[in-house]
Amino acid sequence: MQRFFLLLCLSLLAACAKPHPLDALEPGEHGRVVRIIDGDALVLDTGQSVRLASIEAPARPYKERAGEPFQEEARRMLEDMALGREVQLFYGGLTRDRYDRALAQVRTTDALGPDLWLNAEMLRRGGARVRIYPDTAGGSETFPALEAEARDDRRGLWAKQVYRIAAAEALPEDFERFQLVRGTISGMEGVKDYGTSCAIHLRDSPLQLEIANVAAAYCQLPEGTPVLARGYVREGRMEVTHTLNLQLLPPSPPPAPA
Repeated sequence: MQRFFLLLCLSLLAACAKPHPLDALEPGEHGRVVRIIDGDALVLDTGQSVRLASIEAPARPYKERAGEPFQEEARRMLEDMALGREVQLFYGGLTRDRYDRALAQVRTTDALGPDLWLNAEMLRRGGARVRIYPDTAGGSETFPALEAEARDDRRGLWAKQVYRIAAAEALPEDFERFQLVRGTISGMEGVKDYGTSCAIHLRDSPLQLEIANVAAAYCQLPEGTPVLARGYVREGRMEVTHTLNLQLLPPSPPPAPA
């Protein structure tokens, strides 16, 4: 009888356990990791190149382009976790990019080390930043919180000044790259561009946030709302292509009395 009740309790606990985010995704291929390209890309023994979805690690050198700060550390971080290990891919939307790379969430599946969700672990250790694309966003809902924890603790790349969150009002006019920007909404206007719902202006800043239709609810945010936006800045505009790419921040505390 005691054994029966023990099994019953274990069954109830299993039934009540919160499902893992990867459980809702489409299971993909298995393979062994034989090469790490950089902090968000690897190659399997099947020959398949894999891009870790929803994260952005510092870019390696390419042709005339210099490598970004912390790119070698990020590559080694992923190498330490994954090289030589068996993994499974999971898809949260589009499965391939134009280079035939798999766009996947990746989890280790062997007994050579701990069970690791590589995309999430790179964020947790500060080896990458969140970068959500709407066609591969599945399973990424917890990523902004993981990044924020690493950022607050200044883990990995967050210890470097170049990756500190920029204030929108301090951006130079010729600023262009993937970035996290903090600002305060000062206004909104409609736009006629296909797929875009509105343009949000930030106080004392030339930067304009172009809000995609999928994130149209943000067009209703009132003036004075502090936000954290992420995306590629180009010609004074940042495209906010998913709801997870814009976060509401708590209001600044009032100044202390004189």
